[in-house]
Parts: sequence; C-alpha cells; structure tokens
Amino acid sequence: MANELKYGDRIHLQNGYGGFRGGYLDSNSSGPGDGSKYGVSTTGTPARAAGTGTWEITSASGKGAGQPVLSGDLIHLRNLYGGDGGYLDTNNGPKTDQREAGAKLDVSTSQVKDRSEGTGRWRIFAQTSTPAAGGNVRIGDTVLLWNVFDGNGGFLETNGGSTDEGASYDVCTNAYYNRSSNVADWKIHRAQN
Repeated sequence: MANELKYGDRIHLQNGYGGFRGGYLDSNSSGPGDGSKYGVSTTGTPARAAGTGTWEITSASGKGAGQPVLSGDLIHLRNLYGGDGGYLDTNNGPKTDQREAGAKLDVSTSQVKDRSEGTGRWRIFAQTSTPAAGGNVRIGDTVLLWNVFDGNGGFLETNGGSTDEGASYDVCTNAYYNRSSNVADWKIHRAQN
C-alpha cells in the first residue's frame, strides 16, 4: 500500500501532548553531551529551519531501503538538517525536574549511528494501524519509540519547556510510557522535502 512506512522514507514526528500540540521533533542548538552534535526539542512547525524537523528512517538490523517498517523493528532516525544533522541519540542524564518525573536520559543527535552501544537504536511500536494485518507501520500511525541503551533506555517523550530558539518542549526518555497526557505518542507524517 502507498501509505506503508519504508526504510529510507523521510518523516516528521508530531508529539501527542495536549491533543497533538506537543510540537514536531526537531534538532536545535549545539548538543549538550560528549559526542553529541545537536540538541533535540520540539517546535511548532515541522520545518523550523531546512531539515531540522525531517528524519530519515533506517534499519538497525540490516533491512534494506524500500523494505517495510514493521511494528517492533529496531531503527535509526537520521536528522537532515544541513544534509546530515546526526542520528537521534541518548546522551547524559536528564534535568533534575525531569528525573523526578521518571526521566532516564537526555536526547540529542550524534554524528554516528551508535555513539555507545544502543544509544542510537530505537524500537518502534505502532499503537494500531489500518489494516492491522501484517504488522506494518503506516504514515499517520501513532507510535512509541523505545531506546535500547543498556537494555532499557526508556521511551522518547516531551518533558518540560525548552530554552532552545523557537522550541516548544524539551525531549528526553522516560522509564514510563506516557507518564502524562500522551507525551510519548508520536504521529508519523510524510516529509515533503
């Protein structure tokens, strides 16, 4: 089907907080941790600057470009800011107030797919899809992204405000999936650029 997500596709990820008003996953500012390239937050538009909110989905288990993405697959997300904004990555601990809400790790991008074992690998879980048979992930689906660093790097979520220019919310991982108001829900949109 035309709306099946495939490896090599370019997407935007819209956060579910407050009825999908949590913004779009975005690379922004310099990365705060060793080996990081850019910080990651959300912003109100999928195109705050050229490529900052565009992510290319690649396989972390050897599936080739054009193959379908299945719920439960292990993936990398490569940001396209400046042609190569780095790979979505966990790095360092969260802020104190985030930690008090169950947060595990800060999120930034890294120049390499796996800065450390599992930091740049994410397991994608679709909540549902139509049709449901086959386990495919599709454009328009809502997904959870679970990091596999150290066996359990936590679920990608929005948590608290961000001081990055043009940003809406900070992004980290959390031990709890959807600890509050759909903060770990991400809707997939096909990128137009």
